[in-house]
Amino acid sequence: MSSTAPSWIAQLLDFARDGDTFIAPQPTEGPGRSLFGGLIAAQALGAAGRTVEPDKLPQSLHLYFVRGGQYGIDVEFHVERTRDGRSFDTRRVTAKQEGKTILEMIASFHVPEPGADWQRPEVLGVEFDVAVPKEPSLTAADFFDIRVRPDDVGAFAVPPFWIRTKDEIEDDALIRACTLTFMSDFGPVPVARPDGTDLRQGFAASLDHAVWFHRPFVPRDWHRYEVTRLNNTDSRGLVTGALYDTGGVLIASTSQEALWRL
Repeated sequence: MSSTAPSWIAQLLDFARDGDTFIAPQPTEGPGRSLFGGLIAAQALGAAGRTVEPDKLPQSLHLYFVRGGQYGIDVEFHVERTRDGRSFDTRRVTAKQEGKTILEMIASFHVPEPGADWQRPEVLGVEFDVAVPKEPSLTAADFFDIRVRPDDVGAFAVPPFWIRTKDEIEDDALIRACTLTFMSDFGPVPVARPDGTDLRQGFAASLDHAVWFHRPFVPRDWHRYEVTRLNNTDSRGLVTGALYDTGGVLIASTSQEALWRL
């Protein structure tokens, strides 16, 4: 990537801005009926981050996917400055298409400060040397190299898997956090399915999603994404996720609930 050519994620965050409203054109077509949720989540975080001081970095986000986004229609991100503090800023983001809300997000930003540095011992679901390359049938995955377990032969990449961006991403904490948010939506929905259910059966959709950013993220480096199913009830499946670097350091944690109608 040359210094004059922005990365693909930086291009997705190249908004037209009117005050605290940010407008982003969307792809004209894709593999499914709705826009990829990770894309809208990443753009919502990017819009929120444009309204805070650069020394405050993404700390966490919590969002609801209200309805599916449509291809080829601009998305407006309306940012509400909920609170500006000395250490933390809080933002609420509403994403709309043609006046209809498709996503609601609350995001927090924090000035880094010294403190304890501890994590629960890592879970190792698949060794890198055992994992094999895969190209999932999802256009949004084209920006990434993905390595999965040898027995993962379906259309989608099912965690645990290894993942990295194919291209270098700008050394910018907000852009890299948006990249992590984008890729964190790969994998939770398949894991949230009822046990033993064929991924090709039924209807599935993400309902809500959360990310906690723990440590610096380098998108071009390999990371392992572990996702664990916690519960299935009322046609909803709940999962938690953990993103580790090659040294076993916990970079981010996630959670998601998905709708599975069989």
